[in-house]
Amino acid sequence: MFFEKAFPHGKKERKVIENIRSHLSLLCTACHTLEAALEKRDRNLMGEVINLENEADIKRREILSNIYDGAFLPYLRPDLCKFVEIVDSIFDFLEETAYCYLEAEIPPEMAGECLRVAFFNRQMSEMLLITFQALVDGEDLREKTLAIRIYEKKIDDIKNYLTKDLRAVPVENFWNGLYLSNFLSSLTGISDVIEDASDHLQIISVSIR
Repeated sequence: MFFEKAFPHGKKERKVIENIRSHLSLLCTACHTLEAALEKRDRNLMGEVINLENEADIKRREILSNIYDGAFLPYLRPDLCKFVEIVDSIFDFLEETAYCYLEAEIPPEMAGECLRVAFFNRQMSEMLLITFQALVDGEDLREKTLAIRIYEKKIDDIKNYLTKDLRAVPVENFWNGLYLSNFLSSLTGISDVIEDASDHLQIISVSIR
């Protein structure tokens, strides 16, 4: 692996790399589960998204503990910890999306666009995992980070469209309107944080060259 060529390390570093990879795989699963929950309108699957966030939090603590225990050279540890924390923030958005969905009534005319956002979020999460593996293998990240930005732009366009539509959608009461607004905000916010994570991988890539 490229990290092994960049500087000497041992079992602690390999464990961190494997756990970060597992953390990102869990993210892909959570994004896929959210997409399936929206497609099937399945509340149980939304509950599974919340459970996956709890699993991810356990994995995050394990990764950070291993880094603080001496994995990698000191100059790299803060950036790796920052990346893990950013990924954890993605899970927070996923959890918030699931909770809001369980409380809100999603208008049928908005359901299709919400599903498209979830589809692009899943694609972005998978590309983030690919980008991390490319970092480990010492590959150039520019094309992969560009792909993530393109997906994020697509979601931004949908967000603008949905925001305009939301103004015309009648809501039963204040609380349903609030949960619907928060649902859309968190659903479309997932891509922003994935892009942040991708950008941070690029920072790490530059720092180890």
